[in-house]
Amino acid sequence: MSRVAAIDCGTNSIRLLVADADEAGRLTDVDRQMRIVRLGQGVDANGAFAPEAIERTRVALAEYAQIIGETGASRVRMVATSATRDAANREDFFAMTREVLGAVVPGAEAEVITGDEEARLSFNGAVGELDPSEGPFVVVDLGGGSTEVVLGDGGGVHAACSTDVGCVRITERCLHDDPPSPAQVAEAEGFAAQRLDEAFAQVPVEQARTWVGVAGTMTTISAVAQGLDSYDPDRVHLSRLPLAELDRVTRQLISMTHAERAALGPMHPGRVDVIGGGAVVTRVLARELSRRAGIGELVVSEHDILDGIALSTL
Repeated sequence: MSRVAAIDCGTNSIRLLVADADEAGRLTDVDRQMRIVRLGQGVDANGAFAPEAIERTRVALAEYAQIIGETGASRVRMVATSATRDAANREDFFAMTREVLGAVVPGAEAEVITGDEEARLSFNGAVGELDPSEGPFVVVDLGGGSTEVVLGDGGGVHAACSTDVGCVRITERCLHDDPPSPAQVAEAEGFAAQRLDEAFAQVPVEQARTWVGVAGTMTTISAVAQGLDSYDPDRVHLSRLPLAELDRVTRQLISMTHAERAALGPMHPGRVDVIGGGAVVTRVLARELSRRAGIGELVVSEHDILDGIALSTL
């Protein structure tokens, strides 16, 4: 048994998993944390990290470093994804991670991974508890700045693509009013469809039998669809949403005001302003996967790239 730690620093959130891994590579959670830091604030428009975004991330990472030290993880891996690939001043971010994380784990720092590796890590984390007979699977990791589409089965990943559309990026680019106007929603759907077409050109999703969605947009949509009073990961994990119900909930989230979304019991405060953008991307995904593969439901997994990062340390 070994204790490992994984940190996933994305466009919208930074997350930590400390887990014990047995000889077969099965993970048992010791601690799982998430903070909304919006590292990608303005990156799509300005091409650089805002100083306040790096500071928010530093504060959260310092908390995680303390947890890693207290729990005694022997292996640590921190990865940075979409926003970090795009930022001109990303060395400021890396210097910060070397200082904060290296103080507890000598030599530890963040590493940028490619979109393809991000996709493969997401797949490995997402499908471990699913029946292989439900495959092939198309796993979609809808993040803040990018969306990864991965096709695979029990034998591994067959095709993967990362495309630059996510809940933060599409909100900043298209959805400016509260609630967004029909014209803004149409523009956002067009933008999402164009970017996802690039992924579908590389990933033969028509071969898939089951759609698995991971990350905060998908898990929040499931929690809202279930009418939960507060967020419950046990109720969300491996929940299944028929596409008709998914359509209803995404339409609802897109049309709500900021105050109405904030009042939803399972809504994390850091997702209130971008969940509408995530819902737009999810609607386009549902439409295309229904048309291309005949898929009729979404399976939502709490396990995702964070679990894949932890497994990759073994």
